[in-house]
Amino acid sequence: MINRPNGQAYTTATYRLFDDKADFHKKAEGIAVGLTVGSWTDLPEVAKRQMEKHLGQVVSVEAHEPEGAAPGERYADITIAYPDLNFSRDLPALLVTVFGKLSMDGRIKLLDLNPSADFLQAFSGPRFGIAGVRGLLGVHDRPLLMSIFKSVIGYDLDGLREQFLQQALGGVDLIKDDEILFENPLTPLEKRVETCIGAARQAERETGQKLIYFTNLTGPTSKLRENARRAIDAGANGLLFNVLAYGFDALAELANDSSIDVPIAAHPAMAGAFYPSPYHGIAAPLLLGKLTRIAGADLSLFPSPYGSVVMPKEENLAVQAALVDKALPLREAFPVPSAGIHPGLVPLILRDFGGDVVVNAGGGVHGHPLGAAAGGRAFRQAIAAVLAGQDLTAYAAAGHEELKLAIERWGVRQA
Repeated sequence: MINRPNGQAYTTATYRLFDDKADFHKKAEGIAVGLTVGSWTDLPEVAKRQMEKHLGQVVSVEAHEPEGAAPGERYADITIAYPDLNFSRDLPALLVTVFGKLSMDGRIKLLDLNPSADFLQAFSGPRFGIAGVRGLLGVHDRPLLMSIFKSVIGYDLDGLREQFLQQALGGVDLIKDDEILFENPLTPLEKRVETCIGAARQAERETGQKLIYFTNLTGPTSKLRENARRAIDAGANGLLFNVLAYGFDALAELANDSSIDVPIAAHPAMAGAFYPSPYHGIAAPLLLGKLTRIAGADLSLFPSPYGSVVMPKEENLAVQAALVDKALPLREAFPVPSAGIHPGLVPLILRDFGGDVVVNAGGGVHGHPLGAAAGGRAFRQAIAAVLAGQDLTAYAAAGHEELKLAIERWGVRQA
């Protein structure tokens, strides 16, 4: 139970602390004091009364000593409440408060944050979210399909246009730049957008299908808003953003800007520096789920449990849960499990993530024996098969040649 002097608001943080010898309750008290008022027992009573409203509070300490565990595996999950009075209404201030110097204090990982309702009022969250992105596309009854440029570096505008067109003709809903495509002489921002949107319009005339192009938003942080508006003025209807390289606050600034009125997809580049260790960093569901959603991403990409950059399924599903958790008073964001995805994985993706998911593929589209357009059609056929409750191989054999060839190349993953 949190003591709330004058009814003030608190944000809680939950940590996992590993230590064979520590008194976890004493350690928790040290964190609560050390990250807020700095000292407590040595303060005179007058100062204590003055500082009490700034003091962190221990909410819970759950110690675990796994039976038969190796030395060093004794741990505790500790929850601390931090007065909102201590930090400004921005994510950098919150993160520095709850995990700044603490992140360097031994084997400790930040598992979760529960910002107060007061704190969350400073954030609009996803401008579009799942429902809004579906509304832009007019697709409400199936998972969405995204494809990725592979590759983009070294292509001129003509080469980029042809690659975009082939992806679009395959029936994908979303196409994104590669996260490593930055401003360059061959494909400068406005020209790249104009070229790709022109190809999108041509594909729409042929297929009748709308498409969102997520242009990689790059440049110095001070130029991000300007570059976003340049892209939108050139016709961009989506933005890709390397959120961890630029910071959550940069994403929040973009999402809160009414002139940047297109969906934003958050790329997880650099996430491996934060979440994989059980002993350090920030847990994936918080990093790529809750914080990314609070900051305003409409879609969040993260490693899938099946492909080439693997995240354990338990963590995957926890990321998804954070993106769609109705307890958070913000629009739900699309989960985009990524890396190494091919049509034979579609049954697992839909089984594990349900219908509100983006199936995202690069090599699984471009590596199709008949080219990228056929690769897109193979994915659409795989999605249709799963939604119809049919076996993928049987569906492919019943006149769906693109899916058949994809299965011959990559197989069908069973579990």
